[in-house]
Amino acid sequence: MKSLRINFNKKTSVQTIKLNSSKSESNRLLIIQALSDDKIEIENLSIANDTIILKNLIETPPEKNWNIEDAGTSMRFLTSYLALTKEGSSVTGTERMKKRPIKILVNALRELGSKISYLQEDGYPPIKINKKINQKINYLNIKGNISSQYISSLLMIAPKLKNGLKINVENPFYSKPYVLMTLKIMKKFGIKSYINNNLIKIKSQKYSGGKYIIEADWSAASYWYSIVSINKTIDQIKLEGLRKNSFQGDQIISKIMLLFGVITEYVKDGIIIKKYNSEINSIELDFKDCPDLVQTVLVIAAYNKVKLKVYGVESLKIKETDRLKAMKKELDKIGCKFYDNGKSWILDKRKMELPSSLTIDTYKDHRMAMAFAPLSSEVDVYINDPNVVNKSYPTFWNDLKKIGYKII
Repeated sequence: MKSLRINFNKKTSVQTIKLNSSKSESNRLLIIQALSDDKIEIENLSIANDTIILKNLIETPPEKNWNIEDAGTSMRFLTSYLALTKEGSSVTGTERMKKRPIKILVNALRELGSKISYLQEDGYPPIKINKKINQKINYLNIKGNISSQYISSLLMIAPKLKNGLKINVENPFYSKPYVLMTLKIMKKFGIKSYINNNLIKIKSQKYSGGKYIIEADWSAASYWYSIVSINKTIDQIKLEGLRKNSFQGDQIISKIMLLFGVITEYVKDGIIIKKYNSEINSIELDFKDCPDLVQTVLVIAAYNKVKLKVYGVESLKIKETDRLKAMKKELDKIGCKFYDNGKSWILDKRKMELPSSLTIDTYKDHRMAMAFAPLSSEVDVYINDPNVVNKSYPTFWNDLKKIGYKII
């Protein structure tokens, strides 16, 4: 599909959205399930394309070549899994995946005793697992400012190593809540860990069996917070499947959105998000722990004419696209300058009115599409390559229709 035209028609009687399941929890659980000798039951597994790809690869292992396509988290998780379990396997992906660095993880696995080679460019996929891990050491230093997925990937195989594993994460430690999520899910299946500041220790031990019901996705919830903030007609939405005691770091969106006039009420089966009066002209936010929320919040700030200074966004350069560069281009279309001042990124306050229509390029990035879609509450928005949402939230466009958006 080349493009979609989206605009807001009228408010419907439907004010409840059953959110998609957490891709982050799902992908971790699939690896843990594969590593466990006991039976692990997973309920409410995500239907995101990234999760489906990972599930299919694990359940029907290819003989040699594992193609993870554009699933970045799965690429990192599979690399450690294969280094522990499979010799002679190669891991590849899309052309963009071949530009996403993996050297820090490969170096760590080599230190542990695996033999891994690069098949094309040094430091990037595709890679080949020449020899499984024959553990040499049980202590690693890992940079914390690149991708927490490297750390989570190593932690999940740590209990299966004969000498366990200690990881010291070098400051700054970005996306730490994702690492804590990994440890909490592992704990559900019997894995004891010790964490003191940036030092994490896991002894050799066994995953136990059990059942886990996956929570809805807080990252996906952010787009609905955006709609409540931007849409003048919709003043509240109920989102089913979210928990107050969540393992997901992106739950912080509930606090961020207080600044933009949206409050959160926790109910038995989810949350209700509602408008309230809030006036703010400028704000500074650190996204070190929640980089997946940056695009959504930038669009909310741009619409609400709020000057925004953001920190902790360096990892966005190595995502599905260079998200900072992509946001700079697309925000310029609505008259907002977004630029690097050396210490942070600045979004200037919007001075011009929104154009009558807006065409958004998505750069093969699911979050670009969903971050800008709420602007269709005010203007016609054309989304190029809208199927990118299948990566994390395949039902997003249908869910928009349910609450009154017209999509052609």
